[in-house]
Amino acid sequence: MEFFKIRRTIPFMRYALVFNLISLATFLAAVFFLATKGLNFSIEFTGGTLIEVGYAQPADVDRIRASLDRSGYKAEVQNFGSSREVLIRMHLEKGQSSADLSQKVLEALRKEDATAELRRVEFVGPQVGRELAEYGALALLVTAVGIVLYLWMRFEWRFGLSAIIANLHDVVIILGCFALFQWEFSLPVLAAVLAVLGYSVNESVVVFDRVRENFRKMRRASTPEVIDASITGVISRTIITHGCTQMMVTTMLVFGGPALHYFALALTIGILFGIYSSVLVASPLLMWLGAKREQFIVPAKKKGGDQRDEQEGAVV
Repeated sequence: MEFFKIRRTIPFMRYALVFNLISLATFLAAVFFLATKGLNFSIEFTGGTLIEVGYAQPADVDRIRASLDRSGYKAEVQNFGSSREVLIRMHLEKGQSSADLSQKVLEALRKEDATAELRRVEFVGPQVGRELAEYGALALLVTAVGIVLYLWMRFEWRFGLSAIIANLHDVVIILGCFALFQWEFSLPVLAAVLAVLGYSVNESVVVFDRVRENFRKMRRASTPEVIDASITGVISRTIITHGCTQMMVTTMLVFGGPALHYFALALTIGILFGIYSSVLVASPLLMWLGAKREQFIVPAKKKGGDQRDEQEGAVV
């Protein structure tokens, strides 16, 4: 299905150097903010207090969060188990104990609803946070290696290297935005980053598959011409796919509330840069790495004793 069909090939590769310089600048800026400001890790990574509170009737999470904000407490609030159970995550200040903090929070909540009842208080140590951070980094590494191996086997090593550089570019940009604005980096955000890594490679595979196909069809075309024709040919599909996905993510961003806000925000940044990197980062890198039609040609078998191999063979 296509919204429109472009008859004339758009010369994307004519401006490949400009696109790569822009990508390099944004990548270095993201790395700079990560190195200087760092990520604002949530309680899952830094440690803190978990407070479970029960109510006689279904709890209004937004009202509870607003009540804690008015009392000067910055907390993550969500339903836990049932609509009458609420789990509150909070950072511990220096010299403050979990018992004292839980009693103060309970007093603030009982001003809004006298039925609030303390069910459980737990301390989450920083050691758990370090383990989560290590496992999260390991998940990113395993995903990246898996993507490279998949593209290497399906296409050729230049495709795998181009795609993973472009996809890691997206991940670093997301992390750089969270470092720059000091948005809270939590487990849902980590899940969004992993989702973007997989989502972005999908677009790269579509473009690369069209490149391989056009190497067979456009026998007299140069590599830049083949790549330009391939990108132009999938533009309509890109608009449909990413447009529908962005509509869903925007809905979560606007109506999902605080619990889904940063998750949806990370996905929004990742989708926008995913389109850019798949088309304007991975494809130029493929050209710079020297992708040629000959790399996808299997020499034809000899037909006779003195006959030479045919110049044209089958495309892998």
